[in-house]
Amino acid sequence: MFRPYHLVIFGASGFTGQFVVEEVARTVSEGPKGNLKWAVAGRSKQKLEKVLEQAAGVLGKPELRSEVDIIVADVEEPDSLAAMCKQAVVVLNCVGPYRFYGEPMVKACVENGAHHIDISGEPQFLESMQLNYNSQAADKGVYIIGSCGFDSIPADMGVLYTRDQFKGMHTLTCTKHTDGGCIHDGTWQSAIYGFSDSQKLQSLRRKFNHKPLPTVGSKLRRRGTLFFSNEIQQYTVPFMGSDPSVVKRTQRFLVDEHQANPVQYGAYAGIGGISNVIKLMFAGMMFWLLVKFSFGRNLLIKHPEFFSFGLFSKAGPTRKQMEASSFQFAFYGEGYTEGQDPSQGKPNAKIRTLVQGPECGYVATPIAMVQAALTILNEPAALPKTGGVYTPGAAFAKTTLTDRLNKHGIQFSVV
Repeated sequence: MFRPYHLVIFGASGFTGQFVVEEVARTVSEGPKGNLKWAVAGRSKQKLEKVLEQAAGVLGKPELRSEVDIIVADVEEPDSLAAMCKQAVVVLNCVGPYRFYGEPMVKACVENGAHHIDISGEPQFLESMQLNYNSQAADKGVYIIGSCGFDSIPADMGVLYTRDQFKGMHTLTCTKHTDGGCIHDGTWQSAIYGFSDSQKLQSLRRKFNHKPLPTVGSKLRRRGTLFFSNEIQQYTVPFMGSDPSVVKRTQRFLVDEHQANPVQYGAYAGIGGISNVIKLMFAGMMFWLLVKFSFGRNLLIKHPEFFSFGLFSKAGPTRKQMEASSFQFAFYGEGYTEGQDPSQGKPNAKIRTLVQGPECGYVATPIAMVQAALTILNEPAALPKTGGVYTPGAAFAKTTLTDRLNKHGIQFSVV
């Protein structure tokens, strides 16, 4: 079936969507045969026109106003989603929180033969899509690839990159930190609903009936709730986002499909000095207290800046704040050199790698999302043999995605 567009950006007029539009406009020459046909989609034609106008001004590309097509589609109207999906090779879905708005789009993509990429950091949504749509997507040859933004491409591809540099690695600790900026409150809402629903995630996982992953060598030592990291010279806490869930799903895929030895993974977030520790403890207590009750959740949603000490805001960061922000993931791997028996004694080799890049939410996330889509378009033979619902690491392990990201400012290196 002929599809007029390589890419359609759904939710292009949302806060993240506008930056994805700009990133696609920058990378049109990287499409198949040096060309990329694309369109923007959403509920309001006027808002979409405005976003194209804004992108034309920011990038100095007046042609965007007339050359990029607009599709009106709404999550509440399945027929409009179906019509949109029939026109796209890949849909970039920027409409969250995905737990409320994600499934209709996944369903429409599977039924109408379009690949689907999202930037969800919501394990419950991601894992329920795998449970409910994996076999249908496989039958249709459709790739549904979740968490293709800052959650969780740097972590998932970073683990694979580190493993490729050191084949005998069996444990990996990742410490991440970001400098500057604030985050739009859509992400804050996802966190609120995720924490309030954590029991449902446990029952969802039981439905997969997974056996525990095999352990090679010594077990990964779990750090305490709060500790000072000498590596990054900051206080550090266990990372509460989707990275551990995504990385574990990738490792399971590699064990099942490629009989690889899985990497044990622990993730931690750097939070800075002692004053930040005090703020975080206070904010954390308030959050845990309020997130359990509907009136508390409403308060958290209404006043993101107050309850997060300015980390989240309804307005999101300014472009100036974005320019001054960055992120870094430091991976510390341990394992065994060739010929060394993992059952005999302690690991005898170490590796340290970095993944670093620009502001995480609205610069790095669009880069990661767009490069993931371009990888699907340009390297179909390197994707898994069948369609299905995949993590980034499972989908892109055999592709050049890491090289593509390196060229766009998300850098992977051994140190």
